[in-house]
Amino acid sequence: MPLSVSVVSADHEVWSGEAKQLVAKTMIGEIGILSGHEPVLAILDVGEVRITLEDGSVVKARAEDGFLSVEHDIVTVVARNAELVHTDTAAR
Repeated sequence: MPLSVSVVSADHEVWSGEAKQLVAKTMIGEIGILSGHEPVLAILDVGEVRITLEDGSVVKARAEDGFLSVEHDIVTVVARNAELVHTDTAAR
């Protein structure tokens, strides 16, 4: 079952969709999220959020001042500032 991921900034949605994996930088280090992950709430550090899609392509966003929430394969990244920095749709 894929993850349902949403990355939002204070004033707009940066990216949303289904993914195989998400990796984000938190205040205590990087965290990787796969389907079936236990519920978690983590404070984000300034850094990259990498979202790996089911086809192997990667979406990257930069986020700061926010949090990451995981529950029932729903991942929400909420940041005061967030922006899409890269989308790799060539890797298949």
